[in-house]
Amino acid sequence: MAENSTQERTEEATPKRKEDARKKGQIPRSKELNTLTSLLAAGLGLSVFGKGIVNGIKELLIDSLTFGHEAAFSRSIISVQAFDAITQFALLIGPLLILMFFVSLLSPISLGGWIFNPSLLAPKMERINIMKGFGKMFSSKSLLELFKAIGKFLLVASVTVFVISMVLDDIFGLSLQPLESALSSAGSLFIWCFFGFSSVLILVVFMDVPYQLWDFKRQIKMTKQEIKDEMKETDGKPEVKSAIRERQQEFARQRMMTEVPTADVVITNPTHFSVALRYDKSGTGAPKVVAKGRDLVAARIREIAKENGVVLFSAPPLARALYSSTDLNQEIPSNLFMAVAQVLAYVFQLQQIGSNFKSKPKRPEDLQIPDEYRNNNIMGAGV
Repeated sequence: MAENSTQERTEEATPKRKEDARKKGQIPRSKELNTLTSLLAAGLGLSVFGKGIVNGIKELLIDSLTFGHEAAFSRSIISVQAFDAITQFALLIGPLLILMFFVSLLSPISLGGWIFNPSLLAPKMERINIMKGFGKMFSSKSLLELFKAIGKFLLVASVTVFVISMVLDDIFGLSLQPLESALSSAGSLFIWCFFGFSSVLILVVFMDVPYQLWDFKRQIKMTKQEIKDEMKETDGKPEVKSAIRERQQEFARQRMMTEVPTADVVITNPTHFSVALRYDKSGTGAPKVVAKGRDLVAARIREIAKENGVVLFSAPPLARALYSSTDLNQEIPSNLFMAVAQVLAYVFQLQQIGSNFKSKPKRPEDLQIPDEYRNNNIMGAGV
């Protein structure tokens, strides 16, 4: 929408916006993190395979440079020896390269994860738009990337000069040492340089990764209007509406269950239906249905009633009549006043039996239920 372009992107991205951005290939990435992990993998590989690689290369050089007079003037023999040398060299450094390759594949998982979208490979005219290309080239983001690159170059260059100045005399001294001693010293110098460069990259990564995460969150921020539009689009989907209804029903059930302990009586089927009633003796209104349900919900209502000392009264016709005729938090219909009054009178007598009654009150059996409820099959919606 046109008004979106004038609004500031101040709102955090919704899960849908994040997923849409991911599908478009917009995920946080740090080139420095990939470089560091590859470098550390190379260091690990050299510590494991380094000695074997050096010895193998030494033997390969000896074998390759040792040949007879006939081989020196035979193109076919030289070709075969060259192919064998290349093959042996590839086998020597192969494990190291494979380790670096797999680490380079795994490192993106730590920041943004993997994504493969073939549509990103499709040609688009906007990618070869010269004017848009110039715009990107001189954008604030490109200038920031330029300053970052210059800063990283200066940092790495400074450490490089420092490391080389520290080992310069040792490097010149290699020519004065025997071959095996020189190779050993060169290996030590390489390890020193490796740790120096790795330390710099670790410092760069600790600065770059938080920045990339912050910049990604900033790029996918939304305007208030975009959030409203997304909510309209999402809420209109049938599966979303169904999920919302289910959550609302679940919330209503949970809230309803909290009302069961406040009921005066729970009238049951006794297994399929349960209806909890509460009557305000000081008021002028009729008893209200504070909870009702069938099957599993009915069983849960009975459990809560037992746990809280609420009287359970088994009256199948009355339970079905109340369930089908009265909604939650509604007063019972007038044609059921007499039957419910009989039950409540019995319940109130039970509550007072300890102080005012010497024997248990008689349970009402012949409740006055209108025929319209007795002959009615339960079709009402349960909770």
